[in-house]
Amino acid sequence: MKVLMITDGINPFVIGGMQKHSANLAKHLTLSGCKVTLVHCVDQASKLPSDKQINQILFNGRNNLDKIIGLKFPRSIWFPGHYIYNSYLYSKIIFEGISLDISQYDFIYAKGFTAWKFILEKKKGLKMPKIGVKFHGYEMYQTSSGIKIKLQHWMLRFFVKWNNINADLVFSYGSKITDIILKLGVKASNVIEVTSGIDGSWLTQKSLDIKSPIRFVYLGRYERRKGIEEISLAIENLIHKNVSAEFHFVGPIPDDKKINLKSSHLNYHGRLMDFQKIKDVLDSSDVLICPSYSEGMPNVILEAMARGLVIITTDVGANSLMVGEDNGLLLNNSNHKTIQKGMEYILLMDENKLLDKKLSSLKKIKKSFLWNEIAKETIKKIKSKINT
Repeated sequence: MKVLMITDGINPFVIGGMQKHSANLAKHLTLSGCKVTLVHCVDQASKLPSDKQINQILFNGRNNLDKIIGLKFPRSIWFPGHYIYNSYLYSKIIFEGISLDISQYDFIYAKGFTAWKFILEKKKGLKMPKIGVKFHGYEMYQTSSGIKIKLQHWMLRFFVKWNNINADLVFSYGSKITDIILKLGVKASNVIEVTSGIDGSWLTQKSLDIKSPIRFVYLGRYERRKGIEEISLAIENLIHKNVSAEFHFVGPIPDDKKINLKSSHLNYHGRLMDFQKIKDVLDSSDVLICPSYSEGMPNVILEAMARGLVIITTDVGANSLMVGEDNGLLLNNSNHKTIQKGMEYILLMDENKLLDKKLSSLKKIKKSFLWNEIAKETIKKIKSKINT
């Protein structure tokens, strides 16, 4: 199968969960036998990586994508809705550069708004393969962390809905993400449910244990919807109560968002670009905290599970597919008191029961969330749709 995969960037050249998913999907579709043309972008200030760099990072010299097209994401003056406008321009640039060759592909897999222009032209009668779009978390239809974010979400909704309804197919992680897609008016027969996954190289080979004291970790960039302020309030309360625990933050957290307390139990590691360093921090931890207001299917949860961590997260997006009583806690909101109670519950848990939860995380990953199997499932489901 020949796939045109249109993305808004790939990790590590663009940071984000969507970009990490794009890189893994392009890699594992190729390893599963697909010929993948990858369209990706970087921002205007960044240097485009070479095809050799991309293939080296994805395949370590053992394979290659069929074709790579690198672009700069458009930049306009700031105005309300500038991101939506620039997203359409990006889609238009891609279409104009590739439209003459569109008939050679069996399927178009598009992230976010990247297929916008393709869908418009197809509606006008231009013949092209089926188009499947993936908007990941649909955060604009989930709980907002404040008025400003709510307004941003409101502006996005019309355009997200249009792209979903007018695409041939819509990809969903499942669970509450599918519920959102169906409420937009997308036919159930047009929805392809496929979870996200993790590369097998993330699986820990170490024996799992419980640290003394128990170590909690947050991993990710600063983003309001991630609930970092709420995590910080919960941790401050626990430190004031002199609980026996350590708290670690990995990611570019601004100084004014850090907990303003001097404590030997509080550690900010900053942004770590080396995967092995990230794995080392996870290996030295027991519990991942991810109490987001909205999510799709966070890579960070899969990464932490692959290293054998217990997970505390909110019941949003597709989190319930990864986390349950067997390997963690699903919180019903992102309030700092709820987060604190969840952490206290873990701290009071019997060590053997806690170790069982850690082992369950690792077993779940091996059973259901490895990319080599997910890629095969993706191909199978795409073929079942394009052949009907």
